[in-house]
Amino acid sequence: MINRKLICKILGSLLLLESLFMLVCLLVSVMYHEDALYSFVVSILVTLFAAVIFHFIGTKADNNMSRRDAFLVVTLSWSVFSLFGSLPFLIGGYIENFTNAYFETMSGFTTTGATIIDDVESLPHGILFWRSFTQWIGGLGIVFFTIAVLPSLVGGSVKVFAAEATGPIKSKLHPKLSTSAKSIWTIFLTLSLACIGSYKLLGMGWFDSVNYAMTTIATGGFTTHNASIEFFNSPALEYVSTLFCFISGINFVLLYRAVIRGDFRNFFTNSELKFYCLMVALFTVFITAMLVIRNHYDIEHAFRCGIYQVVSFMTTTGLFNDDAAQWPHVTWVVLAVCMFMGACAGSTSGGFKSVRCVMLLKVVRNEFQQMLHPKAVLPLRFAGVNVPMQRRVTLLAFLTVYCLLCIICAFIMIAAGVDNTNAITITISTLSNVGPTLGLEIGPTMSWNELPDFAKWICSVLMLMGRLEIFSVLIIFTPTFWQDR
Repeated sequence: MINRKLICKILGSLLLLESLFMLVCLLVSVMYHEDALYSFVVSILVTLFAAVIFHFIGTKADNNMSRRDAFLVVTLSWSVFSLFGSLPFLIGGYIENFTNAYFETMSGFTTTGATIIDDVESLPHGILFWRSFTQWIGGLGIVFFTIAVLPSLVGGSVKVFAAEATGPIKSKLHPKLSTSAKSIWTIFLTLSLACIGSYKLLGMGWFDSVNYAMTTIATGGFTTHNASIEFFNSPALEYVSTLFCFISGINFVLLYRAVIRGDFRNFFTNSELKFYCLMVALFTVFITAMLVIRNHYDIEHAFRCGIYQVVSFMTTTGLFNDDAAQWPHVTWVVLAVCMFMGACAGSTSGGFKSVRCVMLLKVVRNEFQQMLHPKAVLPLRFAGVNVPMQRRVTLLAFLTVYCLLCIICAFIMIAAGVDNTNAITITISTLSNVGPTLGLEIGPTMSWNELPDFAKWICSVLMLMGRLEIFSVLIIFTPTFWQDR
């Protein structure tokens, strides 16, 4: 049985927190004396009212959470958060269409970064801050759940962690999950502060520094300028942004062990991290060569654009320092591969994840060896631990569903009139939580406003699936999920 009262209780607590987050943006509006003040006041009151209703329904809830409850509450939480998070856009009239407002908010909370706003520079500071803040909140993900809400719910935290954590292997920091969450939150906050300071030292104003840092560390991609990081025309800023995007794509557990515990040996020998670094290096070299040969960039400019876009796409950040639509089409293929692969599990990035790519390569290697030695029992080791057969089956099932979703959704968009390149890369971009797309109609530097409404709803669902690793969302649509036993 689904514990409906407990789910309502959690949703009420989360909406209370969301109203507090909106209050921060309200203070930003007060600071800049802008008209967004009204939209945040009304949004906060509506969200608080909904929180009270959910809390009332959840009165005397049984605090025992099943795995079924965990999957449902995670999916509902992101959906409801996005629903109420769209209120400041709608009430203030900054986005007039509900579909667009929901798309923009879901893109924020899932750290996708795809936007339907053609001119972000026309928005007031409070709304710009809310866009960036949604990505920073979304980047926290499981940390936000375990620290802010679930400690009061007996037996719930671990199950929600399993439902929302990214990657096929869940690394552990501490026997008590709340301690692990606080440790990762510390890394996340430290990186955010360091990024803010670095941006400020390199010439950004405080407002831009905070906004760009939030979306950089959350690997989101929303910005306060239409031209993204290119607006500042600063190679130093671009290199620093590349560095922080790259670091944010590393498993936070590895970062914690290396920085806090001084465990650098496992950090440098981790096979996923080595694969991640290798792919970034190879793709950067290839794109740099193409830009020098085909677009006649000088070497430094080509390298800077190449490494920035590779890291941005692979960490699913979506910031840009050049218009990749003007690059040779072969580089689009490389960037699409970056979209698909993603960075490390346990980071704020989306995508298939490098750990799964490493495991797939080992599966293929074992298959060749099995053909030559049919009776051999071949282990598949990752981080010194043999991956059980069930995890290998889950890996192949995840890849199959991922590819099927891409094929089906791309087909629907092509049938509706979206050009082939855009349809394919839009699907990969949303399912991998990347943000930019590749093509001429909706290029990497353009908004997604031209998409028909039904396509935006498809993209919103894909963003949610990508953020929650697909199965956590799809499972609630299976008949077995709703059966009592």
